[in-house]
Amino acid sequence: MDQWASMEFRPRNYSAEEESHSLPRVRAENDPLSTPCSSKEVDVVGQKEEIYDPLRGIDANSPASLKDLQYFDDNSVKVLSESSSVQLQEKEWSSFKKFLIQRFSVPKTVSVSAMSDVIVKIGKASERSSTNMHLEELEDPQKFAEEGVRMITQKEYVSRLHELKAEIAHSWQNDDRVTSLKLTIKVTRLMMDTSVLQFYPMLFALATDIMDMLGDMVFERIKCKAEVSEDGTRICYLPADFTSSDICSDAKETCNNWFYKIGSIQELLPRIYLELAILHCWRFLIVQPADCLKRLVTMIRGIADPLASAYCRLYMVHCSQKLPHCSVSVGYLIICINDMKVQLSRVMSARETSHGKLLENPALLIILIEPTIEYIMKSIFKDLNQRHIGDMLVDLELCKDKKELFGTIPCVSVILHHLLKELPVEVVQSNAAGIINLIECSNDTSFDQCLNYRLLGFKLCESRRQMEVTNVQAVVNRVIEVFRVCASCLCNSVSTQYDCLEKYLTVVDAFVDIVLQYGMDNYLSIILEGVSERACIKGIAENELATLESIFIKLLTHFNNLEDAFSLSHFVEILDMMYGSSRSVIIVHILKIATRSGYLRDPTTIQFLIEICQALHDDIDFPNVKEDDLQQPARLISRFVQMVDYGAEMERQLTFLVECRGAFSGINELKETLVHKSNHLAIKAMKDSKNHLSFIKACIAFSEVTIPSISAPIRQLNLFLETAEVALLGGLISHSDGLLDSAITCLESLDLMNGSRVRADVDGILSTVRKVCSLFVMVPGSVERGVTNIPKSIFFLINSLSWMAPRFRTRILCAVITLTATLSQKKLPYHANHGKVPGNELLFFEDQSYCEELKSLSKCVLQNLVDVVHQEPSQASRGVMALEACDCIMSSFKLNPEISTICSKLIETAKLCLSENDKYLQSTMELMNKYLPTTQRAVLPLTV
Repeated sequence: MDQWASMEFRPRNYSAEEESHSLPRVRAENDPLSTPCSSKEVDVVGQKEEIYDPLRGIDANSPASLKDLQYFDDNSVKVLSESSSVQLQEKEWSSFKKFLIQRFSVPKTVSVSAMSDVIVKIGKASERSSTNMHLEELEDPQKFAEEGVRMITQKEYVSRLHELKAEIAHSWQNDDRVTSLKLTIKVTRLMMDTSVLQFYPMLFALATDIMDMLGDMVFERIKCKAEVSEDGTRICYLPADFTSSDICSDAKETCNNWFYKIGSIQELLPRIYLELAILHCWRFLIVQPADCLKRLVTMIRGIADPLASAYCRLYMVHCSQKLPHCSVSVGYLIICINDMKVQLSRVMSARETSHGKLLENPALLIILIEPTIEYIMKSIFKDLNQRHIGDMLVDLELCKDKKELFGTIPCVSVILHHLLKELPVEVVQSNAAGIINLIECSNDTSFDQCLNYRLLGFKLCESRRQMEVTNVQAVVNRVIEVFRVCASCLCNSVSTQYDCLEKYLTVVDAFVDIVLQYGMDNYLSIILEGVSERACIKGIAENELATLESIFIKLLTHFNNLEDAFSLSHFVEILDMMYGSSRSVIIVHILKIATRSGYLRDPTTIQFLIEICQALHDDIDFPNVKEDDLQQPARLISRFVQMVDYGAEMERQLTFLVECRGAFSGINELKETLVHKSNHLAIKAMKDSKNHLSFIKACIAFSEVTIPSISAPIRQLNLFLETAEVALLGGLISHSDGLLDSAITCLESLDLMNGSRVRADVDGILSTVRKVCSLFVMVPGSVERGVTNIPKSIFFLINSLSWMAPRFRTRILCAVITLTATLSQKKLPYHANHGKVPGNELLFFEDQSYCEELKSLSKCVLQNLVDVVHQEPSQASRGVMALEACDCIMSSFKLNPEISTICSKLIETAKLCLSENDKYLQSTMELMNKYLPTTQRAVLPLTV
């Protein structure tokens, strides 16, 4: 250390250095941030050919473009062949069958009747004909029922059906078509058993898959007969739109044989199913194969079981789609719907089927039938021209004539629902009042009527064409009147269909859109009043919260100002009654709106937002919540605190921050926001002309108390430094000293953190330590504690932290050396509070002990710096560290022989580690030659 006794700090003139390094300023002619003028258009001479841009819209003024578009549209229709249309229908049918299987939960075990011997494998000796089994059932029905039922698991049942499909296909490939037909007949007989209701849709999907396979195989065989003779000679190639006149007699005879075989089946349901499976084979025999559909519709009326008949009609609709579209009308579909209306009416009015079996669960039966209604109704409207809708409604017996499409003729509710779902929006909009009449008079147990009201509301919202306000008001009045009557009955303890809050919300959720869309805000109070009346009596159930959430989100989205939403009658009252995640979602939505509209200054709004923020905070399960789930509420509450502004009432603002600290103690992000806001308040008070010293002290004290409650030490460190800087600006030296001591304590606690740090954390800590050093330049030194107390603390701290890498340690030591060199100057580069707080150059003017104390610390740091550079294991990093240390030393000290020797050794180290062409190395050597006295400049060449 004695070899550095003559070391001297390099004097610096910071003002001159800043001026020399500043770029010359010249006034700009134009504002560089203004909107640039439009670029000049350049015409290319002789080049008039236009380039087609596929991303550019069609030029409306160009007739050629419209003509081309029409050409492409026409061609696209022509390209869509009949086969591709069939493939699309098959995909839709496959998706529908998957939907059937997934929609209904199937019991684990299934009862199998004696008629289903194809599922339960039994020996040939025990096989009985269907005629014998029917005779046994007639002689002793109870005994037959007890002995004939077997239990089988659902998995075994499905597996057996897959095996049967494989057996049928295998027999067909081996030219054993009789066996294929017999096995398929046995499969169709399974459709007669509806004892296990929930299993029937799955059975239908699997069994019809087998029937479709047989039907396709029969069709291909007959087609092959028509195209190829017995001796293998090609007769013709049948076109996709072939007719019966294109078919030879041999193929027609084969086709007739198949229909004769199927017609000889005794049971009605299997006979219908198999004829439907080969329905498209009628194309080989008659010109209009679709004419058979009316006969089949009439045959299905003979199936007494409502579930079996409904799914049989469904299969008929599917099979009819394989016929040419030009020959199929919707007449048979309308007959199907009318027949189902009759059957469903009987199901709802009677407790027994035609077999005399008790209807234990008619509601479940209707739910199982509903998908068939939905599919048939979609098929009716699939290619239906809107001009024919009136005729269709007349045929459905919903009105007497087309002048009044919807009258007072009742309809089964479940059928009405799917009719409304498929009706075009324009038709619903034009006949809204008549549809309400139809809904009111179609009040039965087949479907929840509130869902029909809801569907009507959504349909009216979908329309692009605005309705007349008077018509809209008439519709809304009718709907509200229905529920008002129910509400009055509810108050008188009279039970009605719509006294349930869930049903009320279901309808209101749809009609709120209409009310908001047409600006009928006066109805909102009526709607919320209905919610409040029902909620106050029976409370809000969990299944009602989601719909109520939807309504509130729509209201909040509609109003530009939160005050307008809060002023609605019962809005706040209903929100207070809500709970759980739905209330949290609404609160989050409110906070999003509140924090994006500028500063919040209304005391009433602020108080309400505080209360809902408190509710949101209380709903968070902090011990178990995931960090990702906490981010959004924490960010919104913090944003709310940032946006609250009491203006000149700074004490009220500080009181608000104190309240928030107590109310939201579990959110670390908010605590940081509170400290920032408190420091901002202190700065604001300093700028005020009045004397606010006590208030500034209160703000600093608030930050001092709040910071230790933050869990992350690195965040504490940054906040302590920020607050210390604010204290310095206010001239509170004692406060700033205490805050800097707390910052050093936080820096020491970093040793308790996880040792596996990522690079970003290390760089952040380095930046913070450098900030401590730069801030200490403004802090007046203490004679009692020593002027180098904080730099010494930093120096000893970095030597004690085991996780600190040599490169990190080198940069901190360079920062400490730069700090001591700065403090030694006769004029410091900056001061606190514009010089109102005296700097060390005034407090220790011409004080030799002050300079000696700085030199003593610099010597220790300098020796340590040289040692740390050589501890770096990476060669490239060691070279860069040596140059950084050399630059720091040259800028801080005069280059006397001792210091020059240290710098030369560091440069030699860099030469061994870096390339000779390294620019950093060359510039450092040039800088050293610049600083060296003239007599010593020959020591270092300019090039390596």
